Amino acid sequence: MDDLLLKALRCEKTHRPPVWLMRQAGRYMKEYRDLKEKYSFLELCRNSELATEITLMPVRRFGPDAAIMFADILLILETFGFSLRFGQDQGPLIDTRNLLADPLSIKPSPVEDSLSYVAQTIKNLKKELKVPLLGFCGAPFTLATYVLEGRSSKDFKLTKQWLYQKPDLFHHLLDLLTEQTILYLKMQIKAGIDAIQIFDSWAGFFPYSEVQQFSLPYLKRIIQALKPSGVPIILFAKGSCAFVEDLAHLNPSAISLDSSGDLLKAIHRISSKISLQGNLDPDLLQAPLPTIRKEVMRLCMGMKDRPGYVFNLGHGIKPHTPLEAVECLIDTVKEVSYL
Repeated sequence: MDDLLLKALRCEKTHRPPVWLMRQAGRYMKEYRDLKEKYSFLELCRNSELATEITLMPVRRFGPDAAIMFADILLILETFGFSLRFGQDQGPLIDTRNLLADPLSIKPSPVEDSLSYVAQTIKNLKKELKVPLLGFCGAPFTLATYVLEGRSSKDFKLTKQWLYQKPDLFHHLLDLLTEQTILYLKMQIKAGIDAIQIFDSWAGFFPYSEVQQFSLPYLKRIIQALKPSGVPIILFAKGSCAFVEDLAHLNPSAISLDSSGDLLKAIHRISSKISLQGNLDPDLLQAPLPTIRKEVMRLCMGMKDRPGYVFNLGHGIKPHTPLEAVECLIDTVKEVSYL
């Protein structure tokens, strides 16, 4: 197996940065859109053969240095008995009336039973791949916002009501989500995952004091629980540039930066023992190819003297991203030389 990514996540010197992209397998690829015309999103996630094929699509097409399994951060919520569906152009819809009626009665089911299809997808992929396979999960705080809002939110009104009016119950919910997430990630590791990324997509939309209290301690628990496995853990948080030092104190293998700050300045704010990933603006992939190439080269060469850089976007690939832009990005990274 080509372990360029794993070397970078150990902060070892590499001849160039490894490259993979968040939402690497998704709506920007026609092959995926063709499948979506036949199957619902959840059907694609739950069918291990289809999830395997979707994961492999960009690997075959572009040759990135890692694959990330096709799944969704919200699948774990079904282990709590919450009904999950994805409405047409509405995003996720979660029925959590049982939680709101009696929060203390929630008892999750074993992840090995409810999410066995994820483990099977991983096993399938390990037979096919010659590059590392990334697993992932949602951070407890981000998962909690979906549970409380019942969907994606712009103002997080219900979450803030719980956070400020029912902090003990909110912590109880975070405890449940954290323990179940640890079990879920251990299942992924047992199935063969080579590295893990934790997505805290919404923590950055809350005040810093609330991030300190309701997000960071639970991320720390997950990292500490998984450390004995030796599997590298990458932390991604939207708005991470504002509290990157706090993320570094959790001692992950890597921090994935969004596009809100300057990557080349961030290297002076955290230990050189922690790998850095990101932070190209996904919207730049709408630019002319020479512009993409120039910015990719600027980031790569700016990180030449900092071992452990993984090239990625500051967020996921957007649906209308041209295939030639993705190809240009990955090919440009592969032309970089640190020798």
